[in-house]
Amino acid sequence: MPKPTLVAVVEDDRFFRESMRRLMRSRGYRVEAFPSAADFLASPQLSETACLIADVQMPAMTGPELYRHLIASGYEIPTILVTAYADDRVRARALNDGVVCYLRKPVDEKNLLQCLHEAFQSREPPEENS
Repeated sequence: MPKPTLVAVVEDDRFFRESMRRLMRSRGYRVEAFPSAADFLASPQLSETACLIADVQMPAMTGPELYRHLIASGYEIPTILVTAYADDRVRARALNDGVVCYLRKPVDEKNLLQCLHEAFQSREPPEENS
């Protein structure tokens, strides 16, 4: 039986973090949740993470900073950013940098699941025409 896909949630708000953990588990995903970017970066799950869901506004390192750090370190983890404080400039830059989705809290479950689908598709190698 294949190992469930690992989704990492990085969110400083405990309520939202736990809510996302429960939602991901209810959808059959393996999930690890972290209260900060530093905790995620120090975790052994970093290399097996198939998708990252991160808050935009966090102390020490924001979600967009975490995404850019991962890319610079060679980890191309499809990332979904979530925020309670939408900022069009931050959104535009994040999407331009390659973030899969930028969602406003409260997160619409249907939109989040569509973003997860896009994130997992972006990890699959392109099919060759032979």
